[in-house]
Amino acid sequence: MPRETPPTPPESRESRASRGPQRPLAPPAWLVRSLKPQSAPIPWAAVARASVAMALPLAIGILAGHPTYGALASMGALSGVIGDTADAYRMRILTIAVPQLFGAIGVTLGSLAFGHGWVAVGAVTLVALVSGMMSTIGAVASVSGLLLLLNCVVGAGLPMPGQWWLAPALMTGGGLLVLALALLAWPLRSGVPERAAVADSYLSVAALLEAAGTDAYDDARGAVTVSLNQSYDLVLARRALDHGRNAELVRLVAQLNALTPIVEAAPAAHQWARHARVRLPAEVPAAVRALAQAVWRGGEGPDRGGAPALPELAEPRDHASRAIDHAVRHAAETLGDPDPLGVIETDDRLGRPAALRVRARRAARNVILSGASWRYGLRLALCIGIAQSLVSLIDVPRSYWVALTVTFVLKPDFGSVFSRAVLRALGTAAGLVVAAVVLSEVPHGWWDVPVMMLLAPLIPALTTRGYGHQTAAITPVILLLSDILNHQGLGLVAPRLVDSLLGCAIALVAGYLLWPESWGTRIGDRLADTVADTARYVECVFGAHEDPAARARMRRRLYRDLSAIRSEFQRALTEPPPTGSRAAAWWPLVVAVERVLDATTAARVRIRHGAEEPAPEEIAEVVAELRGLAAGLRASSHLREVRADFTVGPKDSVLEPLRQEVGAARAIASPKTT
Repeated sequence: MPRETPPTPPESRESRASRGPQRPLAPPAWLVRSLKPQSAPIPWAAVARASVAMALPLAIGILAGHPTYGALASMGALSGVIGDTADAYRMRILTIAVPQLFGAIGVTLGSLAFGHGWVAVGAVTLVALVSGMMSTIGAVASVSGLLLLLNCVVGAGLPMPGQWWLAPALMTGGGLLVLALALLAWPLRSGVPERAAVADSYLSVAALLEAAGTDAYDDARGAVTVSLNQSYDLVLARRALDHGRNAELVRLVAQLNALTPIVEAAPAAHQWARHARVRLPAEVPAAVRALAQAVWRGGEGPDRGGAPALPELAEPRDHASRAIDHAVRHAAETLGDPDPLGVIETDDRLGRPAALRVRARRAARNVILSGASWRYGLRLALCIGIAQSLVSLIDVPRSYWVALTVTFVLKPDFGSVFSRAVLRALGTAAGLVVAAVVLSEVPHGWWDVPVMMLLAPLIPALTTRGYGHQTAAITPVILLLSDILNHQGLGLVAPRLVDSLLGCAIALVAGYLLWPESWGTRIGDRLADTVADTARYVECVFGAHEDPAARARMRRRLYRDLSAIRSEFQRALTEPPPTGSRAAAWWPLVVAVERVLDATTAARVRIRHGAEEPAPEEIAEVVAELRGLAAGLRASSHLREVRADFTVGPKDSVLEPLRQEVGAARAIASPKTT
C-alpha cells in the first residue's frame, strides 16, 4: 500500500481569491483531489510477480488443451496479486494465503447456488452480510471478506467447468502461485523488510529533529507517527508468530523502543528551538542517521562488537538539549548491547502481542457484538441483494458484473463510497478502451500469454496511484479472462460499461443516500474521544505514580488515533459538498490536539531533567479544560469558539506552553455552514 502522507491544510479564501476567478467548466475540487495520482514508489518485485503468476497458468492451460482451466487459475492469481502488499515475508503468508482460503469457500458456495434463482440471490446476500462484518476486523480479514464475496458472485454468475471442487482448486492454486513467488527470496532476505522499516523510523525521527523550531515540524511529526505505526505493526506481527525468544526480533523491538525517549524529547527541543529562534545542531540528526545505518546493517554496530559510532555531540546546556543528548546516547547503547534479551526485559514497553488464536477469538467476539459491524454488513448485503434481485428480474447477460461493481465500491473500510463510485465509473471506462483493443486485435491462443504478461504488471504498478488507476488496470485483465471462458469478444465491452454504471448507481442510492451517516464525517466524534483520552494522558504524565511503560503505550495510542483521524480527513475531502467543506474546518483542530500532546510530553521531559513539578491545581485545571473541549465536540457538529480561562499557576510554570496550546485549541472556530 502507498505510504500515508500528512494532508495539506485547505486553502484560505485569500489564496483562492489571489488566483483570480475560477473557470465555469473547471471540475470541482473534491473530484480533482480524488483523481490526482498518489505519490508512491512502484513495487517492482510485485510487478514482476504479477507478470509471471498471471501468464504462467494461461500458458500451462493452453499447453494442456484446457485454456479455461488456465483462465480460472489466473483469476485466482489476480486475487493474490491484489493482496500482495505486505513487506515482511511472514505477513505475506497471511495477506495472500488466508484470503485464498475464503475465496475458495466463496466460489464453492456460488457454484452450488448457480442456476437456483432466488436461492442464489439469498445465498449471495447472506455472504455479503458476512463479508461486510468481516471488513471491520482488520486488513487481512477485510481482503478475505472481499474475496469471499467476489468469488461467490462469480461462482453464482458463471458456469464453472468440471466437478464442483475443480474451480476452487484452480483459483486457489493460482493464488498460491503468487505466494510461492513472493516467498522465493525469503531464505536470502529473512528479516530485511523488518530491519528496513525500523531503519526508516530512525530516519524519520532524524528528519523530525532537523525540522525542530521550523514550520515543517508538524508534517515531520505526522511522518514519524506513520513510520512508527508501520514498524511496530510489522515487527510485532512477526513476533506474535514466533513464539520463541528470537534474538533478531527481540533486538528489533528494543531498537524501536529506544526511539521512544528521542520522540518524547523532540517536542521539548522544538519548543526551545522555536523560542530561541535557533536550530538544533546538525550533529544531532546526523547521530540519529548513523543509528539508522547501524540498524540497517544489523547486529550491534559497524563492527558488530560495540555501539555505533556517533558524531561528536556538543555539551548540552538546557533541559531540551540534555533530554535529546540522553535519548540519543541511550539509543546508541541499546544498539550496541550484545545481549538484546537483557535489554528487552527492562524496556519492552509495548509488550508482546497475544497469540493469533487469541486475537482471532477476540475479533470474532467484537464483530458479533459490534453495532458498527452489523450496520456495515447490512448496508453491503442490502446493495448486493438489490443487485442480484435486479438482474434476476431483468435479463442482463453475464449479470455478475453488477454485483462485482457494488462489492468494490461499497466495501465500507475502503474509503468514500461517493468518490469510489465516481472513480470506478471513470476507471472502468478507461479500462474498457484498452480491453476493446485487446479483444478486437488479439486472437485467442498463445497470444493471450504475452498480452497478459504486459497487462498484469499494470495492476500493482497503478494500485499505488489510486483506486481509479487500479480499476483501469484490472478491467482489461478481467475481461480478457472472461472472454477466454465465454468467447464473447467485443460483445463484452458495452454491457460491462452498462453493468458498471448500474452497480455504481445501486451503491450510491442504496449504500450512500439511504444511510445519512455516510454523508457526514466522523472526524468530530473521533476527535472528541481523542481529546478525552488526552485529558487522561495529562493525568498519567503528571500523576503521583509514574509508570513510563503505561505513559509510552498511551502516547503511542493517542498518536495512532490522530493518524487515523488524518486518514479520515483525507477521505472526507474527497466527498462532495457540503461534507468535504465541513470536514476541512476540522483540520486546524486536528493540528491543535497534536500540539497539546507534544506540549504535554515536552513538559514531562523538562521535569525529568530538572524543571519544577507543577501544582496539582494546575494539572486539574488543564484536565478540566480538555474535558470541556471533548464535551463541546460531542454536543455540536460544528466547531464553536470557547475561551479557556486559566487562573492557577505562575506564568513561568512548566505547564505554561501546555496551557497556551489548550487555549489555542479551545479558541478554534469553524466557518459558517448550513
